[in-house]
Amino acid sequence: MDKLDGLTMDIEAANRDKLRAVFPECFAEGRLDIDKLLSLCGEYISDDFEKYEFRWKGKRECLRLAQKRSSAALRPVPAESVNWDATQNLYIEGDNLEVLKLLQKAYFRRVKMIYIDPPYNTGNDFVYEDDYADPLARYKEITAQTTKSNPETMGRFHTKWLNMMFPRLHLAANLLRDDGVIFISIDDNEAVNLIKICNEIFGEENFVGQFPWRKRTAKSDVPFGVSQDYEWIVGYAKTDAFSARLAGGTRRYFETDDLRGRPWRIHDLTKQTSASERPNSYFTIVNPKTGEEYPANPNRTWAITQETFEKYYAENRIVFPNDYDFLNISKPVLRYFQEDDRAKAGERFGYIPVSTKLPDSIGMTQNGTQNITEMFGSKIFGFPKPLALIEYFIRMTTSASKNGGDIILDFFSGSAAAAHAVMRLNAEDGGNRRFIMVQLPEICDEKSEAAKHGYPNICEIGKERIRRAGRELTCGDRGEKGDSSGKRPAADALDTGFKVFRLDSSNLKLWDSTPIEGGDLDSLFARMEGMIDNLKPDRSELDLVYEILLKMGYPLTASLTEGTVDGLTVYRVERGRMLICLSPGVTAETVEKLAALGPQTVVLAEKALADNSAMSNAHYLLENRGIALKVV
Repeated sequence: MDKLDGLTMDIEAANRDKLRAVFPECFAEGRLDIDKLLSLCGEYISDDFEKYEFRWKGKRECLRLAQKRSSAALRPVPAESVNWDATQNLYIEGDNLEVLKLLQKAYFRRVKMIYIDPPYNTGNDFVYEDDYADPLARYKEITAQTTKSNPETMGRFHTKWLNMMFPRLHLAANLLRDDGVIFISIDDNEAVNLIKICNEIFGEENFVGQFPWRKRTAKSDVPFGVSQDYEWIVGYAKTDAFSARLAGGTRRYFETDDLRGRPWRIHDLTKQTSASERPNSYFTIVNPKTGEEYPANPNRTWAITQETFEKYYAENRIVFPNDYDFLNISKPVLRYFQEDDRAKAGERFGYIPVSTKLPDSIGMTQNGTQNITEMFGSKIFGFPKPLALIEYFIRMTTSASKNGGDIILDFFSGSAAAAHAVMRLNAEDGGNRRFIMVQLPEICDEKSEAAKHGYPNICEIGKERIRRAGRELTCGDRGEKGDSSGKRPAADALDTGFKVFRLDSSNLKLWDSTPIEGGDLDSLFARMEGMIDNLKPDRSELDLVYEILLKMGYPLTASLTEGTVDGLTVYRVERGRMLICLSPGVTAETVEKLAALGPQTVVLAEKALADNSAMSNAHYLLENRGIALKVV
């Protein structure tokens, strides 16, 4: 009988199995002979222990922490979600270290792009200080409003930040596809150290680039008389497969019957400027074919003037909504022909090479603040990255294909700007990108604008931003209510929903192995009786179903339908690949009927089996049919 132990993927065991498969001779009595492994790779041990390496206090411990199995679970919160049954997007509340562990099995090598904007090491409150012994206990402290500072006077200023980032990046690397890439925003304080640990985790050969991003024009923070006006976005690929993908996928061209032999792409026609800044670009575009009007936004004008629009229209460079069924756009866009791109880049490229010099259109901090202020009517989140900046990297590295389904992960999601950027880009080019946002529910200061507007923690801001962005993209409405009668073209095809999950301890009771003082038998029997029903009393059946899904390697967005067999509730996962029955009263006949549905795996609650005979029958019956049995 194979029993679900409630723990996450054993990363260390998986790594040992990989090594054993390739180098079986390096294992003796179950232990790895590291000297033999090195010698087989042409590395021979010498007495000289001096070598180039990056070390700090706690490095070994935090690596062990990354690989320590977690007993946590992600509990579904449908009430706070949008379009729960159909969406492929996720918003997860919790400590990202534990969440990344939980995602290992189901999302291993499935993420196309990771973008994170982690806490900069400024010496202020530092909530991501991990507890090596009990990470979940530390998480509970944080959510109970306990924070700790990381001042330079502690003598471990860089160490604490490195111990926070190192295990998280290790786990994140496992999730990237072979053609995947990670981009990390950072300031001068830790840019050098970040590159060092990324070189170790991803490999120096997979360094993509260090992009300088101008965050402001006003001079401030002037150490030694030099204003730090730039931050950095550091990129690393998972393997060299990304390099080929980057070169071939920087531009996506369409082949259409009306322009046969002239592939073309589209470009946004709006600009992050106000009507007062660009009065000549504040006008209404009218589709000459239909008469439909597209007014400029007072806070986001057109990037062209009326005169330029007429010139582009005459050159067949303006594309309107509904011109092409495959484009999911809600406003006019500009058409660029491949021949124009090649003329600019030179025939030797055949595509536009990516430069580390970011275009001015990606904006600065003030634009990120403007994005969120327009949406909420107040600056409820400090220093958010501008949407155009994140969109730039998503567009550069992911596919706009409706069949693509590229996953973008941000495990320091903050105000959920990355989720907003994913949805907005999908609305522009008809893509099917999906997002996973992970955020610690950091408490907002009671005097902050966020708290004044009713947002007790950062997660509440992020979830509400996604809701409002979704309404804006589908209905053109940022407010509290959307008007379904005002839906934009092709809005039904755009996924603006998200499933909310919240980190918690396992839904299964774990055996308490602590010694009982004095050998008290009554205490022992009480402990044993408490395990008869191994589902915690404050948890729902759906909580356990999603824990099973994730720990069995199914994504949290896997299709899940509920039915009955012999009057018992049965959950069908991915159209019946896995069946879950937790209801009591399962007999041998019930198992026969479950097997007849043709699943790969059947999961049963131990308490659900009618008797020991049913357990034995279930095991042999399913085994004979090649169906795996898992018991919880």
